[in-house]
Amino acid sequence: MSQTEVSFEEFSRIDLRVGRVKKAERIPGSRKLLRLIVDLGTEERQVVAGIAEWYAPEELEGRYVVVVANLKPKKLMGYVSQGMILATCGENRKPALITVSEPVEPGEKVC
Repeated sequence: MSQTEVSFEEFSRIDLRVGRVKKAERIPGSRKLLRLIVDLGTEERQVVAGIAEWYAPEELEGRYVVVVANLKPKKLMGYVSQGMILATCGENRKPALITVSEPVEPGEKVC
């Protein structure tokens, strides 16, 4: 696997936060996308995630996930995604969501 190195300064620009999924629903007309409302402590964000083939909406509600909070918004199937949920990308298996092992407050920074 080829990897591109980034400097510490480049990496430190990424704002990773813990969010709690308040609501999850399928996006009509898409097999892959879910619309998530994620509590980041001081605000709620809409995040469109390509995990609908592996996760039912009811499995996600209440879960704590790691969110890229400063990703430029992007419109997907008519919905604006205001972040990205982090997960593994293993071949031929369900992606594992990146979560936290201890209880934390929504919006806490990952450092």
